[in-house]
Amino acid sequence: MLRIATVNVNGIRAALRRGMGPWLDAVEADVVTLQEVRAPDTLVHDLMADSGFHVVHTEAAAKGRAGVAVLSRTEPKAHRVGHGDPSFDDAGRWIESDVVLEDGSLLTVVSAYVHSGGVGTPSQDDKYRFLDQLLVRLAELREHADHAVVTGDFNVGHTERDIKNWRGNLKKAGFLPEERAYLDRVRDDLGWVDVARAHAGDVDGPYTWWSWRGQAFDNDTGWRIDYQLATPELAATAVAARVDRAPTYAERFSDHAPLVVDYDV
Repeated sequence: MLRIATVNVNGIRAALRRGMGPWLDAVEADVVTLQEVRAPDTLVHDLMADSGFHVVHTEAAAKGRAGVAVLSRTEPKAHRVGHGDPSFDDAGRWIESDVVLEDGSLLTVVSAYVHSGGVGTPSQDDKYRFLDQLLVRLAELREHADHAVVTGDFNVGHTERDIKNWRGNLKKAGFLPEERAYLDRVRDDLGWVDVARAHAGDVDGPYTWWSWRGQAFDNDTGWRIDYQLATPELAATAVAARVDRAPTYAERFSDHAPLVVDYDV
C-alpha cells in the first residue's frame, strides 16, 4: 500500500508550532507533499532532518511566500523544479519527485501551489498562465512515468459541491467559470482523475480549507481546493481517501486540512 498525503501548511514553522509534527508521525505516509512552506531551503531541510523523510523543496524568490516540497520515505531517483514555463521557476509553486515503487515502476509526485488570484489583477493573469502550462505538463507526465499524481492547493473549487457558499462566490477568484474549466479539461480532455471526488461521490465536500476568521470551521463553511489528481491507472488502485480535519478549531495546524489517499500499488 502506498499512502500519499498533501497539505498546505500555511508556513511550515507555524504549522510545526501548532502540532503538525504529531500529525506527520501518526499519518504514516510514504509520501507527503507540502505547499505554502514559506521558509528558506536550508531551514526546511533542518526542520525535517529527523523526520525520516527525504526532502526535495523549492522556495520562492519572494521571501516568506509560496514554497513547495515533497517528502518521501525512499530517496527520489530524481527531482525537477518548475512545470515548463520558466517565468515560474523561482516562484516556489511546482516541484516534481520521481520515486521508484516496490515493483520497480516509476511514480512522479508533484507538489503544486496555484495562485489565489483576484478578479482583474495581475495575479489572476499569472494564475491563468500557470494553469495553461499545467495542462501541457500533465500530458507530458503521462509519457514520463508509469504513474503520476499532481497534488496540492489549486485555489479552485471545481463544482458547486466543492464550496459551501458557492452562490456567493460565483464572481470571485477561486470559483470563476474560466478557472473551473481548467479542471474540466484535466478530467475530460486529459483523462486524469480527481481521486478524492471519485471516492466521496456526489456529496458536498469534504472540504479542505476554512477561513481562520469567524465560525467558518465550526460551521463547516469550507472550500475543497486541495487535490490529488492521478493518472487513470494509478487512480484505479486508490482504495481510500480522507480529509484529516482537526477535531476542533484549536487543534488546527493550518487553515487547510490534509488530504490522504491510499493506493494499492
